[in-house]
Amino acid sequence: MSRSHHAADLEPIETASLDELRALQLERLRGSLRHAYENVEHYRRRFDEAGVHPSDLHELADLAKFPMMSKADLREHYPFGLFAVPRERIVRVHASSGTTGKPTVVGYTARDIDTWATLVARSIRAAGGRPGDIVHVAYGYGLFTGGLGAHYGAERLGCTVVPVSGGQTERQVQLIADFRPRIIMVTPSYMLVLLEEMIRQGQDPRRCSLEVGLFGAEPWTNAMREEIETTADIDAVDIYGLSEVMGPGVASECVETKDGAVIWEDHFYPEIVDPQTGRVLPDNELGELVFTSLTKEGLPVIRYRTRDLTRLLPPTARSMRRMDRISGRSDDMLIIRGVNLFPTQLEELILRMPQLMPHYQLVVTREGHLDELEVKVEVRAEAWEELSTGGIETIAAELRHHIKAYVGVSAKVTPVGPQGIERSGGKARRIVDQRARRGG
Repeated sequence: MSRSHHAADLEPIETASLDELRALQLERLRGSLRHAYENVEHYRRRFDEAGVHPSDLHELADLAKFPMMSKADLREHYPFGLFAVPRERIVRVHASSGTTGKPTVVGYTARDIDTWATLVARSIRAAGGRPGDIVHVAYGYGLFTGGLGAHYGAERLGCTVVPVSGGQTERQVQLIADFRPRIIMVTPSYMLVLLEEMIRQGQDPRRCSLEVGLFGAEPWTNAMREEIETTADIDAVDIYGLSEVMGPGVASECVETKDGAVIWEDHFYPEIVDPQTGRVLPDNELGELVFTSLTKEGLPVIRYRTRDLTRLLPPTARSMRRMDRISGRSDDMLIIRGVNLFPTQLEELILRMPQLMPHYQLVVTREGHLDELEVKVEVRAEAWEELSTGGIETIAAELRHHIKAYVGVSAKVTPVGPQGIERSGGKARRIVDQRARRGG
């Protein structure tokens, strides 16, 4: 079904020798370190404290001497404190939810947008897409990088883009039937919802026009891939990215092998570190994925800790290394329907409401193919005694509204009476994730 590649179709770097690739990386890495050091006070201070200077990078392994950064650095310099160019040169900002109420903000120059579009185009091509294909983009548009990232990339490749965004499931299925796209870009969980809707409408998903799906924005398993491919008779291909590093298209699978996302190493230098010690681990060992941008102007990232746990695998279909499926995260972030969610975000919203106690629990289940979030929260004794059932429901509705407005997730809110949430002598058990138990 998939259209095979000819080497002539690929960019030269995709088939370059290891020596060529490493030489390019070293040159670009030196430039990126220099750019960050000279233009971002935070980097200059951190490098100086660590006793390293960009001129100390003689080979790629020397990167390990430089300090790592995390989401906390972005939040600390909210909103524009880590930009390496004057704000006037930033043509776009995106943002993703962070552990506190403050999102992490990223900025792009015109050249950054151009690079991003090129890499998403490369990713779509690796998945089997070709100029002239109709691409149905059902990732969310807006501050989330998914929709616009996919959109610009598909246009760059020369495709016809249908910018549907998320939601309105019945309409999406109608548009797929009418416009006959060959490619869909969407979260894997929402793809399953679309397939269920097709069946509900009496359509056979295997007979629809779709041949390729690029799925990302949430972890998914090979079992999920099999289910999608069998149900829809398409090639289900993994695309990986995160807004702090660029957005979708940092890495992407090749349709001919489907053996892990190829990291576009000419633009992002990957390392795997021990999450506890920060020591760099050899390829094939499981640890935390760390990225250094090699070509970003607006917001260079040096040794950015993604918190994603994976391994680096040797090259197969391209000259660059692949990453294994994400096996989990080294922190407590939940991903609900493609939206990043931290318990502390909900804690902030709960604490804004005087009738509620800071005792809460997040229960995550999977109904069908979609994750469901229930927020159990304790009502203060005096409010619990004074308020009628209707009054309690009003509080629940208000919190539900805040969660949807500030975090972007629809949640069920269940108020409970005093002592209704179990207490703990140590760390509170904030998250009850029941998805894995059901074989999700």
